[in-house]
Amino acid sequence: MEATIASCDNARTDDAACLKSDARDATETEHHMSIIQAIKIYPKAVGWSILLSTAIVMEGYDVSLLSNFYALPQFNQKYGELQPDGSYVVPAPWKSALSNGVIVGEILGLYITGIIQDRFGYRKTILGALVLVTCFIFIVFFAQNVRMLLAGEILCGIPWGVFQTLTTAYASEVCPVALRAYLTTYVNLCWVIGGFIASGVLRGLLEMPSSWAYRIPFAIQWFWPVPLIIGCLFAPESPWWYVQHGRIDEAKRSLLRLTSRSDTTFDVDKTISMMQHTNELEKEISAGTTYWDCFKGVNLRRTEIVCVAWLVQNLCGSTFMGYSTVFYIAAGLSESSSFDMTLVQYAVGAAGTIGSWFLMSRFGRRTLYQYGILGLFCLLMIIGFTSLAPRTDAAANWAIGSMLLVFAVVYDSTVGPVCYSLVSEFSSTRLRAKSIVLARNLYNIAGIVANILTNYQLTSTAWNWGAKAAFFWAGCCFICLLWVFFRLPEPKGRTYAELDILFAQGIPARKFKSTQVDLFHPIGPAVVDNTSASNEDDKPEVVFKETC
Repeated sequence: MEATIASCDNARTDDAACLKSDARDATETEHHMSIIQAIKIYPKAVGWSILLSTAIVMEGYDVSLLSNFYALPQFNQKYGELQPDGSYVVPAPWKSALSNGVIVGEILGLYITGIIQDRFGYRKTILGALVLVTCFIFIVFFAQNVRMLLAGEILCGIPWGVFQTLTTAYASEVCPVALRAYLTTYVNLCWVIGGFIASGVLRGLLEMPSSWAYRIPFAIQWFWPVPLIIGCLFAPESPWWYVQHGRIDEAKRSLLRLTSRSDTTFDVDKTISMMQHTNELEKEISAGTTYWDCFKGVNLRRTEIVCVAWLVQNLCGSTFMGYSTVFYIAAGLSESSSFDMTLVQYAVGAAGTIGSWFLMSRFGRRTLYQYGILGLFCLLMIIGFTSLAPRTDAAANWAIGSMLLVFAVVYDSTVGPVCYSLVSEFSSTRLRAKSIVLARNLYNIAGIVANILTNYQLTSTAWNWGAKAAFFWAGCCFICLLWVFFRLPEPKGRTYAELDILFAQGIPARKFKSTQVDLFHPIGPAVVDNTSASNEDDKPEVVFKETC
């Protein structure tokens, strides 16, 4: 055995047994790698992932900007209609058109991304999207009417769709298992930061009487692409992408750029062998990298989990946070107080996302998702019953606002960030970009429905439900809770190859955590159900068989 491993150092990729031996060693190393060790070995990967994920700050800023504009008097005066009481309001149909126009653009961008990324890689695709969004911002900045504004929002949505997919996938591929949850959930923190900046800018311009109250926020969008374009020009490509295209030498160079050369314990060849082994394993289980392959064989279950996990984000009542300023006004608060509460909401949301990093390391993804949705359901019911009080009741209005802040804390410490980790982990490495595209587009389609419903629920000239809309979303939230309990597995501590085996063997969702996996069985993959074990470790022990 020792002699064979020694010979593998000279010919790792030429011999199948040696490739498996190196892949096994790299897998064991990742299982025993602590967070501190991972940061020391992959400091550059952390830096590049954080930089490219900043594109989500821009997307979060832009999307939050539009929904908060509906509470800005200057914006309503420009694009709205005069009401009998002398105020201006953008009609609910046009609100829905603008919000859904963005989503339509994102859907187009997402599907295009799944094709372009597979050919050109993550870095070049993100770079092209940044150039496009820089051009499209001119349309929304100079929009003379609501129709021109709608066209600009649709076009801007195309590159935003690129950012939604590739930043999460890139973060999941450039880091080891120990850092995967943190760098993927950081994407949610970026979105929260973007929303906070948007609300802060609008709050500062609330008293500005001219059209610059909404033009300046549009102009600020030009700030983001510049540093991101520079970063993309120098960022390394994902080594997984190189491996999937058979460019092993380039994969090694990319991996070296993502790791610290001063760490003598890291073996780049063994890590590349692990990527090759995982890639070959996935080709054996389900060959192909097209959208249709996402619905074949074991990938169908993986696609379902990824898609519904992201769909839950839109059905659990989170729409209230996107329209928080409008919601606060509908609940009875003043415009200035509504913007102040929105700022606080995003601040506590950022704190919640950071808190989720500690919660995930302790409880795992499935548990956090399940109890997070249960908490959101309870809060929505509380908001709904509180809204039964008269709208002139100031105490009830502030109570509703406070409950929405608690809602933001629970959401951004559970469902919000954990979703990004789940969608990047449960999709196969060969189909990751396309799986995330399908998942995000289902999320966007649900977002179209949610936007229409929310605009009619909260607009004074439409249904005018106000905070009573919480009852409707509480019902949706309960349905989500049932799905999570029966269908969502636990990916904590698993390498991508281990997840491949668990899905290939059809392991039930509630047994993912306790099942042991043999990745290197000489005949085929094997699993051992360990549910009766008295001591379940969060990082399951992997049982390896001798192959050399």
